[in-house]
Amino acid sequence: MSTPELQTDEVQTTIVDEEHTSPTFADLGVDEHIVSALADDGKARTFAIQELTLPLALGGSDLIGQARTGMGKTLGFGVPLLHRLVHPEQSGMRPLDNTPRALVIVPTRELCLQVTGDLEVAAKKLVVTLPSPDPLEGDDTPAPKRQRRPLKITSIYGGRPYESQIADLRAGVDVVVGTPGRLLDLAQQGHLILGKVAVLVLDEADEMLDLGFLPDIERIMATLPDQKQTMLFSATMPGPIVTLARTFLKQPTHIRAEHANDSAVHERTTQYVYRAHALDKAELVARILQAEGRGASMIFTRTKRTAQKVADDLAERGFSVGAVHGDLGQVAREKALKKFRTGAIDVLVATDVAARGIDIDDVTHVINYQCPEDDKTYVHRIGRTGRAGRTGIAVTLVDWDELHRWELINTALQLGVPEPAETYSTSEHLRNELSIPESATGRITTPRRSSADGEDERTERRERPARSSRTRRRTRGGQAVDADGKPNTSVAAATTADTDEVPADGKGSADPEPATDAGDAPRKRRRRRGGTRRRGGQNAPATSDTGASE
Repeated sequence: MSTPELQTDEVQTTIVDEEHTSPTFADLGVDEHIVSALADDGKARTFAIQELTLPLALGGSDLIGQARTGMGKTLGFGVPLLHRLVHPEQSGMRPLDNTPRALVIVPTRELCLQVTGDLEVAAKKLVVTLPSPDPLEGDDTPAPKRQRRPLKITSIYGGRPYESQIADLRAGVDVVVGTPGRLLDLAQQGHLILGKVAVLVLDEADEMLDLGFLPDIERIMATLPDQKQTMLFSATMPGPIVTLARTFLKQPTHIRAEHANDSAVHERTTQYVYRAHALDKAELVARILQAEGRGASMIFTRTKRTAQKVADDLAERGFSVGAVHGDLGQVAREKALKKFRTGAIDVLVATDVAARGIDIDDVTHVINYQCPEDDKTYVHRIGRTGRAGRTGIAVTLVDWDELHRWELINTALQLGVPEPAETYSTSEHLRNELSIPESATGRITTPRRSSADGEDERTERRERPARSSRTRRRTRGGQAVDADGKPNTSVAAATTADTDEVPADGKGSADPEPATDAGDAPRKRRRRRGGTRRRGGQNAPATSDTGASE
């Protein structure tokens, strides 16, 4: 590997050669407990961005890491961050004391959870020692033993109650991963102590810029100590991010972990672009999802409404599908993502904003149900597949009114597909290119209602008890009738005590006596025609509550 250093605008750019065997984490001097935890997770050798950032980051230098999504940036800053926390004596840091020593700022809730999970995997075997408090002057009480506990990492983001996050901070934490808005809120309330932060990481800085978080980030950074290590990671370097780096980073090294001749999109991702009719897209997508070798798949839409519509349609067709978009609550979004990561569902429909930060390595297919807004969004979408050295397939459906948008994307990325082929769900070339069996249809199972809202509901209706212990009878003009509406004297005779109505001649039934069962409330007596009241099957003069004749 050669690492030519190009002096470019006061930062150094490092480029990786074509032929190179990456070292292991142990080769780079990483703490043995971190190395062991990563090995248990199947990670032994470094990716390019990790290989280049670790030596600098372990030494405490400020740096800018630039690499495409799916290149391993999280461990590029996470591993040196954890190493420095458990070896404060090597880096001149203050010992841990239950206040945050490292702060990682991310643009979205999903990325916050993703980064927190990756750090927890790497830190699962780390144990830190907290210094014992200094004894008071004149106090001869023996000093308490120093506390040993696992390294603590917590996530702070909006859409969740404050109470649990405040409780985590009060209980003591070493690493905080959070979104700008909630971090700034808790810091201003005094719950988040930032005065001792020694390592700051800005992850996906360009996305935070797109989402309008730059002012909040600047406010947070203004409250941090001057003496700290700052690492900024971004897929692109727009002007405001460069300005931010110049303002808050000290002589940073700019590391661009790509090959010199890399294109903007992953070479391992095979891309297909089809001109599809809006009315046929649902059927077309359903058949693509039946392609041979398809694994976890993501479908992108531009609007929240379309995302939910596509998810509902695929679920009705029998697919295991979930949705992630802005109209869903945070709990529902996290539940869908968890199911997708664990394999409980294998199709996830998402909008662009909601999908930011979804980092799942084994996605085999990405489908652009609607044409992306621009080339940057296109690269971000298809970057969900072909990650970590794997191969993937990206399919983009372009409607007739989206052709102009696609032309701009095609020109910017030089994809060589100016006019997508007109394609329908029954097209031969669709089956051949995506390996869709001829037997595939737009439905994989007969839609069935779940037992929770289907059969159980019908059973409940059948077994639902009557509203009272008495059975009401159908009547006509005060007489009991059968199913055909004809008078039924046998029914009337058998149920005179249970009927609320009175025949027209005044000789009908009266209400029964107040029930003697403890669970039945006494019923009011009702006046009958002719001033009579039936008792025990006989007519009797009606009386008032005081016993006098009415």
